[in-house]
Amino acid sequence: MNLPRSPVPLFPLPGLFLFPHQVLPLHIFEPRYRQMVADLLDGPGRLVIGTVLRGEKESPEHAPAVLPVAGLGEILRHEKLPDGRFHIWVLGLCRVHLAEVPSDRLYRKVQVAPFAEIAAADAEAAQLANELRGATAARLNQPLPLPDDTPASVLADLLVQTLGAPQSVVERLYREPSVAVRARLALREAARRKRPRGDKAGGEAGGGEA
Repeated sequence: MNLPRSPVPLFPLPGLFLFPHQVLPLHIFEPRYRQMVADLLDGPGRLVIGTVLRGEKESPEHAPAVLPVAGLGEILRHEKLPDGRFHIWVLGLCRVHLAEVPSDRLYRKVQVAPFAEIAAADAEAAQLANELRGATAARLNQPLPLPDDTPASVLADLLVQTLGAPQSVVERLYREPSVAVRARLALREAARRKRPRGDKAGGEAGGGEA
C-alpha cells in the first residue's frame, strides 16, 4: 500500500485500536476533531487512530503519548449532524509506525512509515489459520463468514478483537510484527480466557467519542 508522504491527522483515543479491515464507528463532537473531519472530507480522508498509552492523561499542558504503532484508516462513510457533530465510520487500512510533527491545525499530525509485517511460512500459516478460525468461531458462537483463504494475519487480528483483554495485552499483540508469533499469542490468550457457557459476543467493535 502506498502510504501518505505528507503528515496526516492523528486521532488519539484511549483504549482503542484500529485493526486492518476493521470498520470503527466514531462520534465526533470536540471542535478540534470536527475541524479534522471537515479537513479530511476535503482531502484523501486518511487519518491515524493512535492508542493513548496507559496512564497518560490529557491536560491543556500535556498531549498524551500514543503507541508508536498505530492504524492508518480512511473515512468510509460520514454523517454530519445539524449541530456540527459527525458520525464517521473508519476503515482500517494497515498498521504504521508514526512520528509526531508540528501541526498548524487544532488537531495533532504525524508522519507515517511502513510497518514491516513478517509473514508465516505457508504450511505454518495454513495450520495457524485453521486454529484461529476455530478459536474465533467458538468465541462468537457462530461460523465465521470469511473465505477459506483468509490470511492468518487477518484471523489473528479478528481473534484479538474478541478477547476483551486488558490494554497491555492488546498492545503486545498489536505491535508484534511476526504473524506467527502474534497468532500463537492470541491463541494462548483465547485459551486462558475461555468464554462462559451461554455468554454471547458481538461481531462489531465498539466505537469511540471525541
